[in-house]
Amino acid sequence: MGIIESLAWLDSHLDHESSSAGIAAGQVDGLDLTAMSELMALLGDPQLDVPTIHVTGTNGKGSVTAMIVGLLQAHGLSVGSATSPHLERINERLRRDGEPIDDQTLSEVLDGIRSVEPLLSVRPSWFELVTAASLRWFAEAPVGVAVVEVGLLGRYDATNVVRSQVAVVTGVGGDHTDFAPGWELAVAGEKAGIIEPDAPAVLGRMTPELREVFRAEGPASLVAEDVDFEVLASRPAVGGRLVDVAGVHDRYDEIFLPLHGSVQAHNAAVAVAAVESFFDRALEVDLVRDGLALVRLEGRVEVVSHQPLVILDGAHNPDALNALGATLDEEFSTVGSRVVVLGLLAGRDPDAAVAAVRSLRPDLVVCTSADAGERVLEPAVLAEACERAGLAAQVEPSPTEAVRRAVGQAQEEDMVVVTGSFRLIGPARAAVAAALS
Repeated sequence: MGIIESLAWLDSHLDHESSSAGIAAGQVDGLDLTAMSELMALLGDPQLDVPTIHVTGTNGKGSVTAMIVGLLQAHGLSVGSATSPHLERINERLRRDGEPIDDQTLSEVLDGIRSVEPLLSVRPSWFELVTAASLRWFAEAPVGVAVVEVGLLGRYDATNVVRSQVAVVTGVGGDHTDFAPGWELAVAGEKAGIIEPDAPAVLGRMTPELREVFRAEGPASLVAEDVDFEVLASRPAVGGRLVDVAGVHDRYDEIFLPLHGSVQAHNAAVAVAAVESFFDRALEVDLVRDGLALVRLEGRVEVVSHQPLVILDGAHNPDALNALGATLDEEFSTVGSRVVVLGLLAGRDPDAAVAAVRSLRPDLVVCTSADAGERVLEPAVLAEACERAGLAAQVEPSPTEAVRRAVGQAQEEDMVVVTGSFRLIGPARAAVAAALS
């Protein structure tokens, strides 16, 4: 098959990311890894051929994954990474040493999986196929280590066929939950499912009660932020932040992160602890500096224009939106107006999201579609939530047109922030380029 035919075959499978079917912690009846395990067995269980660091968490797992990749590369390893979602092309999800898989290789890997599909007792989902493709490619390339990001929760996620050398949990927050009493423990319980009893676990910031949920899975060792490692200092710098980190084995000072937001310092601490745990030793500080200095993250406080200031961020839940608001206040100053282009997926609480959007201090919210098939939260519903919160709002269903108009009407001193879903980032980037050309 060529890449067009390969992707058409892939897209003929159920894509939970674009469907209306939601999955919440504690409501996982019928979910299991049977189909994924059967598929991997037919492929020769390639997930067992490569050492793996497995990463989950409500927020920050994309950032932590990118930082772990950079640190491992700085230590001389060839690194495969499997992430989600993609912003523009599926190739972004499968990378070797930071470079996306090329079309020909992707087509060949998918073709190999397609050849065994008739032997399966259950038709796999879109995400299961993409995960299988990444794990097979890593084994065939080969890479020295894989960093695999969980798609949803953890215990029953397709990626949980790996047998990781280190399990990483960036944190536990309000996503993929119905917020029923005990929801935090339910979310933690699902994420704890990636922990292997003979491997270390690394935890980001969370309460002692939640830490015990992960300890109960019986990891070989467990280290947690603010207990076994911590951020000692974090301050804005030109183009990012300068941080000092006390790791599990050593201290690492004057580390430059080319990323915005104080939360990235905590992500860096988690990444350092994860790589220390992988090697079971302290890291060379110069290699830490080298590995983190080259990290690039699209769609995370990504500045795509300066006059006007245009920022793209995939913040998709209240915690992430509040963190974005804090970053804007700390690191970006504008004398003009602030316009937020906001689009959410269905299943989000519009009032809770808009309450968090208030931290961005918008003069106007342009409500649009997250452009994700059935899972779109109608822009009119978002606008009504804005009005209830006392925020001025407009409706523009097309995300491309919403961004084009917001940027086109902005003055040099204004700020435009596009947020609410990673699904907005690709259309937004193209619209900004068109508006400013």
